[in-house]
Amino acid sequence: MFRNILSVGGFTLLSRLAGFIRDVVMAAVLGAGPVADAFLVAFRLPNHFRAIFAEGAFNAAFVPTYAKLKEQDGIPAARGFADEVLTAMAMVHGVLLVLVLGFTPQFVGLLAPGLAEDPQRFDLAVTLTRITFPYLALISVATLISGALNASGRFAMAAASPILLNVCMIGTLLGGALFPTVGHAAAWGVLVSGVLQMLLVGWDAERSGIGLRFGTPRLDPGTRQFLKALGPAIIGSAGVQIALFADTIIATFLPAGALSALYYADRINQLPIGVVAIAIGTVLLPEMARRLAAGDEEGAARAQARCVELAVLLGLPFVVAALLIPDLTMRALFARGAFTRGDAIEAAATLQAYGVGLIAFLVVRAFVSPFNARGDTATPMRASLTAVGLNVALKFALMGPLAQVGLALATAIGGWINVGLLIWFARRRGFPIGDERLFGHLVRLLLCGVVLAVVLEVGVWGMGRLTEGLAGSRDEVIFLAVVLAGGLAYLLAVAAFLGKGFVLGLAGRRRT
Repeated sequence: MFRNILSVGGFTLLSRLAGFIRDVVMAAVLGAGPVADAFLVAFRLPNHFRAIFAEGAFNAAFVPTYAKLKEQDGIPAARGFADEVLTAMAMVHGVLLVLVLGFTPQFVGLLAPGLAEDPQRFDLAVTLTRITFPYLALISVATLISGALNASGRFAMAAASPILLNVCMIGTLLGGALFPTVGHAAAWGVLVSGVLQMLLVGWDAERSGIGLRFGTPRLDPGTRQFLKALGPAIIGSAGVQIALFADTIIATFLPAGALSALYYADRINQLPIGVVAIAIGTVLLPEMARRLAAGDEEGAARAQARCVELAVLLGLPFVVAALLIPDLTMRALFARGAFTRGDAIEAAATLQAYGVGLIAFLVVRAFVSPFNARGDTATPMRASLTAVGLNVALKFALMGPLAQVGLALATAIGGWINVGLLIWFARRRGFPIGDERLFGHLVRLLLCGVVLAVVLEVGVWGMGRLTEGLAGSRDEVIFLAVVLAGGLAYLLAVAAFLGKGFVLGLAGRRRT
């Protein structure tokens, strides 16, 4: 399991690094003005629907069903089931695409109503949405194929495919002079990447002998099990997306630049989530489903505990940096070209608010997987919807005094509510929450975070004095120095407080 997490996490890390380069290019070219806001609306809308109908909900229902059919009835039965789902998915997305392309102004007006007050931004958002929205259908098919690959123990190409989104957008942004606006360039990059991602995972499936074909949808036992799990999973994923929709809707009523501040802060926040949480969720779900199918409850709980520890171990440095040095982070990474230092200050305050809930978003998949692996997608749905209801209420309460920072803070609080509810529901159902070593390891990891915080504070102060005479790139030099010093201090603290046995435990090996 640990090797698979490293494989998924490694490719996801490459994707996030490519995404960081994309965001640096986008910030320098687009800045945080009206064109940026219009593109971000057009970019977010298909991604919201992708998160509802594709990644989270779809995998929660599809992977356990596919894995069970493959284990019990063989690969032909699993492929037949996947073919039926592919056909149904193509039909649904075809209808949705026709509706959205035919009524794009109404669609954008419903989901980003604040833009209607600025006809220029609104018209551009409509145009760009017509370019980006077909990406949803393409990436949904890619997600289906990736789910079949993951359930068959193949993770690499599915994890690598998102890199293409970043590569395509970087290419079109750098060639922005060939398009009517740089917003058009970014939008076409999104669409082209969808085609390439679908082709990449399709090629991997074909060479692995699990390539999918269109088939006639039937309500056989496997399909009924899938649909039974899919409904609650979609509602649960929709709950999370409702909160993100609320961010988009509310931010369109805030001054120009609020959407951009949210976007760039969230991009930093999503780096550990994308690398750690998604890798853990992708690998833990089939691992727990396999162990539970074999009656190994203890092994499933142990796998969950190690994943929680790994998430906290890798996520704590990002939390500490987001809380203590958000201004330095945003200035060093993005404050150049059209993205001003003032824009960086707004994004930094937003990043700090996101940091409050980062650990919750890193570990949530480890607490959802025990339910999904048992075929129970209804309980995570209830937890998600409850958390989202409170989250959205907080957004409206905090948007007045804190603007987009209030939206981010409400998101962070909602994340912790969701995790708390999942733990409570698990205890009520009698599910084990990790193992006997989990709590002690988390306490010692917290001490490692304290060490890192001290080093960052001292490092920023010391480097600030040492670089007082530096004319250019001062922020970049300070940031690089404190990140390196903090990273070294954190590694030494982990070695001192947790030792070799902890790392071997995460790798699934015995102490030596």
